[in-house]
Amino acid sequence: MAEKRDYYEVLGVSKTATDEELKKAFYKIAKENHPDLHPGDKECEQRMKEAGEAYEILSDKEKRAKYDQFGFAGVDPSYASQNGGYGGFEFSGFGGLDDLFNMFGFGGSGGRSRSKNGPRPGEDIRLGVSLSFEEAAFGCDKALNVSRVEQCDDCNGTGCAKGSNAETCPDCHGSGYTVTTQRTLLGMSRVQSECPRCHGKGKIVKDPCPKCKGQGRVRRQRTVNVHIDAGIQNNVTMSLSGQGNAGYNGGPAGDILLTVSIRPHELFERDGTSVLCEIPITVTQAMLGAELEVPTLDGKAKFTIPAGTQHGDTFRLRGKGIPYFRAHGRGDQYITVAVTIPKSLNAEQRELVKKLDATLGGAAEKPRKFGRKS
Repeated sequence: MAEKRDYYEVLGVSKTATDEELKKAFYKIAKENHPDLHPGDKECEQRMKEAGEAYEILSDKEKRAKYDQFGFAGVDPSYASQNGGYGGFEFSGFGGLDDLFNMFGFGGSGGRSRSKNGPRPGEDIRLGVSLSFEEAAFGCDKALNVSRVEQCDDCNGTGCAKGSNAETCPDCHGSGYTVTTQRTLLGMSRVQSECPRCHGKGKIVKDPCPKCKGQGRVRRQRTVNVHIDAGIQNNVTMSLSGQGNAGYNGGPAGDILLTVSIRPHELFERDGTSVLCEIPITVTQAMLGAELEVPTLDGKAKFTIPAGTQHGDTFRLRGKGIPYFRAHGRGDQYITVAVTIPKSLNAEQRELVKKLDATLGGAAEKPRKFGRKS
C-alpha cells in the first residue's frame, strides 16, 4: 500500500494544534486545491483528499486520541488489518471528491453543494452568439432569447399551493439524508444516503402548487440584453452573472455562459489586435510607386507605396487595427501587396515591354536562397 503521510504534516500544524487552527489549515489547502481553480488536476484532487482525511481524523477528539496513541492503525481498519494493529473501531471513510467537499461545507467539485434541503444555486445556461468582424472589433449590443427556469410567482418557490406549507419529513427529520450503521469485515461503518421518502429535500409537499406542480420553479422565455465590449476575441466565453436558472430554496440564480463566435470577413483577417489585408497592384505601380485607396475598418484610406515595391512587401497603417479590449488605443493594419502579372498582352504592349527590357539590359537578379530578400 502507498506510504501515508503524518496527518499533522499533511495539514502543516503541530500536534498541539487547536480545533480552530486545524480548520484554518484545512480551509487554506482546500481553497488552494479547489477543482474550480485546477480542473482535471489529479494532483490537486489527491492533495484535497489527503487533507480531508487528515482533518476528519484530527477534528474528531476520539479519533485524534486513537491516532495519537496508535498512529494509522488506530483510525484506519485496512491499515490495522495489514499491519497487525488496533482494530474494531468506527471509520466512515471517504467516497468521491464531491463527498469530501460536502463533508466540510465547500460544495461539490463544481463548487456547489449537493444538499437538496438547503439553499442551492441554479444551473448555468450555455449559449452562443455570432458576431460580424466589425461587431467584434468595435463592440455591440445583442438581445438574447433565453429559455430559463424562474421562481414560481404563485407559490414564491415553495412548491406549495396557496394556504398550505411543506411538512418536515418524518424519516430524516428535515436533514435530507439517513444514516445507517453496518458491520463489515473491517469494523463498523456508517453509510449516509439520500432519504428515500423526501428524496433529499427534507420536506414533503402534500398540497402542491398547481402552476409549478410542486417544483417551485417554472420555465419561461426571456430576452436578455448583453453588451459586447470592443476588441473581444473569438471563442471567448462571457459570464452574465445571475441570468441563469433560478436557485433552489432561496439560493442564487446561475449564470449565462455566452461564447462568442466571430464570422470571417471577406477582406480582412485578424491577428490579435492587428488587421491583415492583401492589396493587388500592377507591375507599373510596383515599379513607379503609386497612391492607393485601401479598405480599412473605418472606410477607405489613402496610402502611398514607394517606387520599387516588391511582391509580398508589407506596410503598416498605424491605429487602423482592432481596439484594445477594455483599454484605450488600437492595433495597426498591415497591408501586403501582391503584384499582378498580366496573362496576355496585345501587340503594342508587347513592344513596349520589349523596349523596357532592352533599356534594363535584360538583367535579372542573381540566384539566391529560397525565401531570402535582397
